[in-house]
Amino acid sequence: MAVEISGNPPRDLGLSLRRGALLRCPNCGIGKLFASYLKVAPQCRHCGEELHHHRADDAPPYFTILLLGHVLVPMLLAVEVAYRPELWVHAMIWFPITVASAMTLLPHIKGALVNHQWALYMHGFDPHDRGSDPFGQCSG
Repeated sequence: MAVEISGNPPRDLGLSLRRGALLRCPNCGIGKLFASYLKVAPQCRHCGEELHHHRADDAPPYFTILLLGHVLVPMLLAVEVAYRPELWVHAMIWFPITVASAMTLLPHIKGALVNHQWALYMHGFDPHDRGSDPFGQCSG
């Protein structure tokens, strides 16, 4: 689905989200989106697209918690109903699964959100609207 915003050329939102989930540049799909675990690269090393404008803030952890809650809570309840394990057994099972799942999923969700902002020309990604971001350039 290509999205045209304020006279700018349309950008494919679905393709951009897929590239973000794969931790790739929204523009070329080849360069890496992140410089480290959750630090977005200032620009793509392959095509030069500036990426420092993003403002993902608290959205990636929120969506990670929302998604994992909908997946893990039913599983926890199914185990509880079927086996009735002690609370310490639940803790030993679900704590590491929850932490590992969240740490694995978080960069992919953040990548999709940053690329979503790129596709919609948000937060400085609009080449015709440089300088209108009241918060300045964000590098986190």
